Amino acid sequence: MKKNWWKALTVVLLLYVAVAGLLMPVPRLAILNETIRNLYFHVPMWFGMTFILVASVVYSVRYLRNPSVELDIRSHEAARTGILMGCVGLATGSIWAKYTWGTWWTNDPKLNGAAIAMLIYGAYLVLRSSFTDEQQRARVSAIYNIFAFATAMPLFYILPRLTDSLHPGAGGNPAFARYDLDNDMRLVFYPAVIGWTLLAFWLAQVASRIALLKQKVYEKQLV
Repeated sequence: MKKNWWKALTVVLLLYVAVAGLLMPVPRLAILNETIRNLYFHVPMWFGMTFILVASVVYSVRYLRNPSVELDIRSHEAARTGILMGCVGLATGSIWAKYTWGTWWTNDPKLNGAAIAMLIYGAYLVLRSSFTDEQQRARVSAIYNIFAFATAMPLFYILPRLTDSLHPGAGGNPAFARYDLDNDMRLVFYPAVIGWTLLAFWLAQVASRIALLKQKVYEKQLV
């Protein structure tokens, strides 16, 4: 029970975010109106995606230094979780764009960069499925995972800031925290970041355990 305290914390935080995020007052801003509540879901998901992808890269580096099936599996499942969080982040962002910009998608550097980054990670999954040799698959996947992270992060966080963008916090457009993230919203936003990040690690842990069990069953069948 002591080892799983963070899982209980995850449940409590996300329940709090779901309830408070829908019921607590928010700034009355033109165009955004009630859609600003999406800040509690869309943005924290990107935080969760980033942290779990960092974990995936760490596992890949560890694998290249000291190859093991467990490290390969944990890196893979963490990457898959990051891709899931990223896709949900894109979906929530698209919904937000529809209500604030009037369209599901725009030719915006931030949006296009995020989409390209997700495609790069999607290629990672395709690459893994193209190998039959386990050791070769794990080694090549680890190398590509490092490349994908090094490419995706600038697309997410650096390049959009260097060009004109509608997206808050990009292209000279101020982020929410600078002009409308009031104290009431901070009471929900920061727990949301922690909660969604913990959920990402929880999902990756469960997926890794299932994959490791399947691997053990497979190895027993070979004996």
